[in-house]
Amino acid sequence: MNAANVQIGEWLGVKAPATDAEILGIVERQLAPAVIKRLIALGLERTEVDAIIIPQRTLQHRRSRREKLTVEESDRVLRAIRVLARTEAVYGSRERALEWLRRKNPRLDGRTPLLLLKTDTGSRMVEELLVEIDEGMFV
Repeated sequence: MNAANVQIGEWLGVKAPATDAEILGIVERQLAPAVIKRLIALGLERTEVDAIIIPQRTLQHRRSRREKLTVEESDRVLRAIRVLARTEAVYGSRERALEWLRRKNPRLDGRTPLLLLKTDTGSRMVEELLVEIDEGMFV
């Protein structure tokens, strides 16, 4: 089990997933709406959660009906956590990681890495950029 998976487990409040299959299982079982509070506690702002994971109104609707997040929303939560963990590892602190995620990046057509997390393709672009930064190719 790698350090990122341990962190994912801690941040979600679940047993640390040992494999990608276990991460997939977490997504497929769908996360509880309470996970959104955990994201905000990690430093994401409510407006960022609205933009990349679930709008506030939809979240309130889910809570009132005691429904879980959808598979797609749960996947976006995992994506955001995975990228935040990776960014924190590259930059050495949560504060610096969030600063980088919120700054427009010319390598991402002037968009912020955080807003690209809404889609799988955008997330992969951000993760590839983080690998390049970590390997010293770009800053």
